Amino acid sequence: MSFSTLPRPLHVLLVEDNPGDVDLAKAALRDCQAAPQITVAYDGEEAMALLRRRSERSPLPDLVLLDLNMPRKSGIEVLAEIKQDPALRRIPVVIITSSQAEQDILKSYDLHANCYIHKPIGLDEFRKIVKAIDEFWFSIVKLPSTVGNETHYV
Repeated sequence: MSFSTLPRPLHVLLVEDNPGDVDLAKAALRDCQAAPQITVAYDGEEAMALLRRRSERSPLPDLVLLDLNMPRKSGIEVLAEIKQDPALRRIPVVIITSSQAEQDILKSYDLHANCYIHKPIGLDEFRKIVKAIDEFWFSIVKLPSTVGNETHYV
């Protein structure tokens, strides 16, 4: 379902270790038509802890924006864990990273990333990317209404 028909506000999990990029993403997401709630995880371990805790107690995020190059647990490892977990694998994962390495792109899609975006430099370019994410993922795409480990089809 699109954001306008979800029974709750949209929630985005931003997994990013660079504070400057976190600030850019938050500023751009605040300008989105969907005005999603944003939770930030600063490394892969924190992201997985948040996802597992949410899947037990509260709604999962509607979208994960995932950087690949992070401390403690890489974005590739996080993506693999998300897509192997039956309680998490339906969550769309958008890779947004500075890596343009072909092996990172291939590995991300092999692990079922929903898309791979090269992270732009600068607020204006970043806002364009986030606006495209907003228009596509929050307006065009139909998202499941996920609560805990159950998916409610509406």
